Amino acid sequence: MKSQSAGRSLIRAAMSAPYLQREEEYELAVRWKEQRDQEALHKITSAHMRLVISMASKFRHFGLAMSDLIQEGHVGLLEAAARFEPEREVRFSTYATWWIRASIQDYILRNWSIVRGGTSSAQKALFFNLRRLRARLSQGSESLTGVAMYREIATALKVSEGDVALMDSRLSGPDSSLNAPLMEDESGSADRQDFLVSNDPLPDEMVSDSIDDERRVTWLHSALDVLSDRELKIIRERRLQDDGATLEALGLKLGISKERVRQIETRALEKLRAALLETNADRAAYVS
Repeated sequence: MKSQSAGRSLIRAAMSAPYLQREEEYELAVRWKEQRDQEALHKITSAHMRLVISMASKFRHFGLAMSDLIQEGHVGLLEAAARFEPEREVRFSTYATWWIRASIQDYILRNWSIVRGGTSSAQKALFFNLRRLRARLSQGSESLTGVAMYREIATALKVSEGDVALMDSRLSGPDSSLNAPLMEDESGSADRQDFLVSNDPLPDEMVSDSIDDERRVTWLHSALDVLSDRELKIIRERRLQDDGATLEALGLKLGISKERVRQIETRALEKLRAALLETNADRAAYVS
């Protein structure tokens, strides 16, 4: 009740604040910019609080408290005052409108859902315009629904149809906790998270794969010592690089035929396999 009363008092004070004439606004802006006159700042912001309230009211359908929206809009108003350049001869209200809207929109994106959304400019435009465009396209004799409506909105906002469908589903219902019970069974309640399926390997499998990879690298480096310089060069360029060199290219570099390169490579691979198995026969599964 106290917050509602404070909000009403703020609105009444904003609506009763006098308008500023262009000359007076310019003088106050100069005093604030050059002298950091707090009284001048107070007069400018007080005279434009009705602009903040008007802007905040346009976003009230997102379900957040009007008083919070007004406070965030006031933050944007102060930011505009800090950046305003009166010598450009632009009215402060014109300049401040963008900052007020941006501050309110950022607050909504941070607090409307526990899942962060609208990280890009296109996604923000989709978030704040989807309801309006959907309502407009669903009215009239040629109303659109489903895929056709998503296609039209995607074209208008320059996003993908998948993004439109995903945002529409997010705006259609509130957040649901993964710990919310879905059903009761013999062992107790089943939560939403119990039905989430991940195709990723289990943690113990990931650790095991990582250890095996490290072992393979150690064994390979040890086995490479049995190769001659030319064999090592061919194996490195043919087998140990993402884009392996061709037999012909290696032949030109080494001054031999590509068939000779293939023979040396085959012999080097046999030597590597023999070296690995000689160290430990249990490693046969890794070098087969």
